[in-house]
Amino acid sequence: MFENQVVIIIALTLLGLSAGSFAGALLWRMRAKQLSEDKKAGDKVGKKEFNRLKSLTDSSIVSGRSQCLDCGYSLKWYDLLPVVSWLSLKGKCRQCKKPIGNLEPILEVGVASFFVSSFLFWPRELDGILSWIQFAVWLIAGVMLATLLAYDKKWMLLPNKINFSVIGAGLIFSVLVLLQAENVVTSLLSIGGAIAILSGLYFVLHIASKGRLVGFGDVKLGLGLSLLLADWQLAFVALFAANLIGCLIIIPGLLSGKLKRNSRVPFGPFLIIGWLVAGLFGAGIITFYLDLLILGAL
Repeated sequence: MFENQVVIIIALTLLGLSAGSFAGALLWRMRAKQLSEDKKAGDKVGKKEFNRLKSLTDSSIVSGRSQCLDCGYSLKWYDLLPVVSWLSLKGKCRQCKKPIGNLEPILEVGVASFFVSSFLFWPRELDGILSWIQFAVWLIAGVMLATLLAYDKKWMLLPNKINFSVIGAGLIFSVLVLLQAENVVTSLLSIGGAIAILSGLYFVLHIASKGRLVGFGDVKLGLGLSLLLADWQLAFVALFAANLIGCLIIIPGLLSGKLKRNSRVPFGPFLIIGWLVAGLFGAGIITFYLDLLILGAL
């Protein structure tokens, strides 16, 4: 049993590193497409950034050949080994020697850590084909969410194409939950409650603030995350965790002067981290909280 777990962890690590590399490539191609669409629509785009990413606009988002963003050098297979290639090249392009940046290895290691952590702390039994498919959907959604997290943090935008992919994965996840549920009606109501908490609340805030406090991208992200949790209690944990993390980052930033009252802060990363906390540890957090309530009542 232990040997099987070790094999699975090694396989998930390698798969996660490769998926993280894909997320990094997807991130830059999505940004290039976004800039191209914005320019065609007459919106103002940064000339330097557009010229740097222009070569990616003609390549496929999924299957296009990876290349250096500065000199256009097409990366060979030995330039694409996750983490290893970056370390061997000391974070620089093989041809022009310009810095590649730290985003790619961070995504690679981050997604690999997500894959392994999800397996180690998965709150459900992996004892059948449906449960393994559900776990696979969770991992695939995690790759998309890693891309969204990095994109929103860097450019304060949640692209629709990835958001809709997350919603699609969430729908599949929720259907799998219903197929395994003892009481379908109760599970369906719980999924509806999760949507109301994570997406409905942000929709109300979006309307009330006219988009100033919460963007509509966060509303769509909340829908995808709620479907991936498929439980109103876990959605509440995710909401609480996201806001707590946001406060822990924003309040010190305001006190130190690094942030102003009118500073824009992307909330997507907080929501995604809250989802991860709720999905893997939410049941334990709820049990701990209920135990405290019982002890307090005694």
